[in-house]
Amino acid sequence: MMARPLGGKVCLVTGATRGIGKGVALQLGQAGATVYITGRTLKRTNNIPGSLEDTAKEVESRGGRCIPIQCDHTDDAQVRGVFERIKQNHDGQLDILVNNAYAAVKAISSNMSKRFWEHDDNMWDTVNSVGLRNHYLCTVFAARMMVPRQQGLIVNISSAGGLRYLFNVPYGVGKAAVDRMAVDCAHELRKHKVAMLSLWPGSVKTEFITEYLAEASEKAAEDNAAAKRTKALFIDGESPEFSGKVIVGLAQDPNLMKKSGRILLSADVAKEYNIRDIDGQEIHSFRSVSVMLKMAGWQRTAAVIPRFIKVPYFMVTLLNSKF
Repeated sequence: MMARPLGGKVCLVTGATRGIGKGVALQLGQAGATVYITGRTLKRTNNIPGSLEDTAKEVESRGGRCIPIQCDHTDDAQVRGVFERIKQNHDGQLDILVNNAYAAVKAISSNMSKRFWEHDDNMWDTVNSVGLRNHYLCTVFAARMMVPRQQGLIVNISSAGGLRYLFNVPYGVGKAAVDRMAVDCAHELRKHKVAMLSLWPGSVKTEFITEYLAEASEKAAEDNAAAKRTKALFIDGESPEFSGKVIVGLAQDPNLMKKSGRILLSADVAKEYNIRDIDGQEIHSFRSVSVMLKMAGWQRTAAVIPRFIKVPYFMVTLLNSKF
């Protein structure tokens, strides 16, 4: 019989039609939790993959329970309604919130060559209305359910874009704010035994990235250096379910409060908990010198350096020093 370590737990994963959100929902459901999922697309249309119903069916095919709720996370009333429904259905119980909803993937990818003054006037809101403001609103609603019960875990899905420039200005500012939000909310939640943290996945082979890699392969054939680096970065990347496995591990940690208020790298947490990806692959941290060299395009040099050699956290912190 499959282990169900999260049996009896109630979880909410926002933005779970595809990608990391779907992967997290699959793993939480597989671990026995009742999983609520949100997103804009309830049913698949025009044979385009990715819908709440698709995710729910896959969770249930693994023996889990999943409740899809169509929600536009730019609409506060709809967001509030999601939490009210969970509260009514489970007598105020919510054990895990994963803030993953994001509405700017296409906008970012289609504006990669533009600087901030060249973006349209809506770029900031496109990137941060869901990816930042909504995360805070969901955290407020979740805390109102978790604090009275003196337990809970809130995870912001973030990225290294909160540390150094990545993609564009609104993206980096938003990710830095999401990380700071986790730290500051954790400060106020600590005495109520509710943990909050930011989780940085590594290079994730989402559906979008898989499609992009197919295009990058064609460009690589034309000796496009940037395309080759991108492909090398993701070729050994983690599956969308890897972060879900990590969150399941965190939820079972009896010393979870010691991690509250921190930014955690998915690969580093997996190493601590002895977690491998769904295909059995060991995922290596981007703090690995070998991984960093590969990201920079130094493939041959990276191949001869052991992956266990990592840059210490204090040096990573120095990269973001403002003084």
